[in-house]
Amino acid sequence: MGDIGKLESEKAIFEILLTAEALRQDTTLRVDDIPPRIRSLFAAAQDGSIEEIPAISEPFLKEEANIEGAHAIIGKNPFVQYEDFGQRFHLQAFIPALKWYATHGGTDNIRSNPALSRFADKEFADKKGWDGLSYETAKKNNPSWVETREYIRGKVEDVLKDNEEMQTARDLTIIYAPEEIEFTIDNLVCTPQQEEMIQKIRVAKEHLSFLRERQIYEFGKILFVGPPGTGKTSLALAMSRALGMPMLEVRLAMITSQYLGETAKNIDRIFELAREVAPCILFIDEFDYVAKSRITDDNAAMKRAVNMILKNIDTVSFVKNSVLLIGATNHPQVLDEAAWRRFDEIVPFNLPDTDMREKILHKITSRLDCNINFRILAEATEGFSGADLRILVKESIISALMRDDDKITEEDVTIGMAKVEERNQIRFNGGSKTIHS
Repeated sequence: MGDIGKLESEKAIFEILLTAEALRQDTTLRVDDIPPRIRSLFAAAQDGSIEEIPAISEPFLKEEANIEGAHAIIGKNPFVQYEDFGQRFHLQAFIPALKWYATHGGTDNIRSNPALSRFADKEFADKKGWDGLSYETAKKNNPSWVETREYIRGKVEDVLKDNEEMQTARDLTIIYAPEEIEFTIDNLVCTPQQEEMIQKIRVAKEHLSFLRERQIYEFGKILFVGPPGTGKTSLALAMSRALGMPMLEVRLAMITSQYLGETAKNIDRIFELAREVAPCILFIDEFDYVAKSRITDDNAAMKRAVNMILKNIDTVSFVKNSVLLIGATNHPQVLDEAAWRRFDEIVPFNLPDTDMREKILHKITSRLDCNINFRILAEATEGFSGADLRILVKESIISALMRDDDKITEEDVTIGMAKVEERNQIRFNGGSKTIHS
C-alpha cells in the first residue's frame, strides 16, 4: 500500500473508532447521525435507532470495511490500544483523540459526520478554522436512513411478513429507494409548470399537519401527459430522490392482464402496499390503459378490474396517508371523464422546443469533451424528444471511442443523428425502408 493509501486508510479507521465511541457516549444518536460512507458498519433498527455498536477489530475492518492490515496501519497511534485477544482496537481519551484527528487530516470527515460534529461543535466551534461547524448542518447534508435501500427493503419485508398475499403486489411493482436514483432534478430541464408542481409538493410535504388539520385533502394526484421520451418517468424518479420518498412503479397493462389471475385483488394489494410503505410515490405508467379497457374490452372481469383501479385511486391521499400518486399517459385523448376527474393536477410534457433542446444537450454533455455548436445542433433536431437527444449523444460517444478518441466531433454527431432517425423510422414505419438500386 502506498503512502497516500495508508494515510487514507488510517483516517478511515480512526473515523470508525471515533464514531463507535461517540455512539457509546451519546445514546441519543441515531443512524441518521452516521454518514453513509460508514453507516453500513453499524446495525440499525427499523425505527432508526442503533441496534448494535460493533467491536472494532482487524477481522471486522477487513470484512466489513475492506481495509487490510489495520493493525500495521494504526497500531502505533497514541490514542489506539490494540488487544491481541480478538484483535480488537480500543480508543483512549475520546475528546483528545477527536482533537488529534482534527489536526491530522480529519477536518472534512468531522464536518460531514453528525455523530462527531455534535462533540466537535462544543470543542472547536470558537476556534480558528472551524467557522460554520454545526451538528445541524452535518445532519442536514447527510441523506436520511429512510432513503436507503436497506430501510426500504426492511419496511417491505415487514409488510410481506404480516401478509403473504402481498407478495404478488411486490412482484408487480418496481421499488426504488431514493439513494438508488443517480440523477437529480438538476440533471433535467423542466418547464416552469413542472417546476411549480415540484415546489407545491415540497411545500405541502413540509406542512402536512397544517393541511390535515384543515381537511385540505384534494392534493397530490398528478397526471403527467405527453409523448414518449419527454421525461415523465425521469421526472418521477428525480422527484423520489428530491423528496426523499421511495417510488413504486407499476404498469397498468401488466397488472390488469387477464393471464395473471385475481386481477382486481392484485390492484387492491398494490394500493395497500403503497399505503403500508408510505410516505412514497406511487407511479402508474400507461394510465391510458384504463380508458382503453373501459371502452374496448368486453371482458366483465377486466372492466371490474379497471373500475377497481379508479376506486383505489380515491382511497390514496398525499395529505391523509402520504401517498403521492402520479399517473403517466402518452394518449390523453382516450381518457374519459371518470379518469380525468381523479387528478387534481395535469402536467404537460411536450416535445422540447429549440431553447429546451439546447439546454438538454448542455446537461447531458456536461462531463464530455464536445467540439460542437449546441445551438446549431438544437435547431437541427426539431421533433427530437429528450430521450432522442440522449440516444444521439450516446451514439456520438460510441462513434468517438471507436476512433480511439474521447472528444465528440461534428462527424460523430452526424452519425448519432442518423441512428436516432433510423430508430424512429423503424418505430413508426415498422422497419420498412426504401431501397435504391
